[in-house]
Amino acid sequence: MATVSTSNVSNAPNRWLFWGPTLIWASTWHVILYQLASGVPVLNSVGWRFGMAALMLAGFARWQKLSLKLPLSAHGLMLATGIVQYSGNYYSVYEAERHIPSGLVAVLFCLMVFGNALSGRIFFAQRVTGRFLAASAGAVAGVVMIFWPEIASTGARPTAAYGLAIGLAAVLAACIGNVLTLTLTRRGLALVPVLAWSMGYGAAFLLITSVASGQGLHFAWTPEYVFSLLYLAVFGSVIAFVLYFKLAQRDGTARAALTGVVIPVIALGISAIFEGWRPTVLALVGMVLCLGSIYVATRPQR
Repeated sequence: MATVSTSNVSNAPNRWLFWGPTLIWASTWHVILYQLASGVPVLNSVGWRFGMAALMLAGFARWQKLSLKLPLSAHGLMLATGIVQYSGNYYSVYEAERHIPSGLVAVLFCLMVFGNALSGRIFFAQRVTGRFLAASAGAVAGVVMIFWPEIASTGARPTAAYGLAIGLAAVLAACIGNVLTLTLTRRGLALVPVLAWSMGYGAAFLLITSVASGQGLHFAWTPEYVFSLLYLAVFGSVIAFVLYFKLAQRDGTARAALTGVVIPVIALGISAIFEGWRPTVLALVGMVLCLGSIYVATRPQR
């Protein structure tokens, strides 16, 4: 856990803050498959993930001598963050993938870069350049090319409209969650305790919802499920979100959201190694366009 020390993260170069969560979240696409194959309800798996992450963040905060006693007025926003970002967002992603191809879900999340640019401008007066927006559009177009065969087949699914709607809801929830978290930290609250409380509230909401809906509480004591859950909690939740929000604090929410554009490209590379995915010519061109556009978007402004 020392790798995410607040002093280390504060002094880390932007490229580390960008590529850290990008590489971690790209790998979680594959790791989540072990969770889905376990038969444990999604509400439970996501709830256990963020519950474990919340406890680890709380322990890390105490180790860093950061107080977990936050103002009562902040708990309403942290509860909202937990429900929106760590419950609604993640559950909606899983639900959307039941109705539309995962490639289309990836494309939808690429749109976060524009949602974050707009919310950053409205709530935090963060400006982005025309070059950044144009390069981001090029990167999203590259992702569309990569997943075009899946996207083209979406219309054949009878519940595609519902899947598209809930996928967009997940993107909106993620954008709102970013605004709420950064609003709290801009009030002078330390990031790690804010994330601990927010994830804890989100986990509690998911597990209570699971019980109330009749699904109950389930867990799988198989090595695949336990180790994938630990990976998702430690790396995919604790480390990745600390790095991501540090980047958003320093460089703006729009640039932080570029991680979501690069993630599908790297995730497909992992899929090629472990799942036998083979790229088409169109997909290769899309990868080049995406990565080239990201390079242009992240170049320092003269």
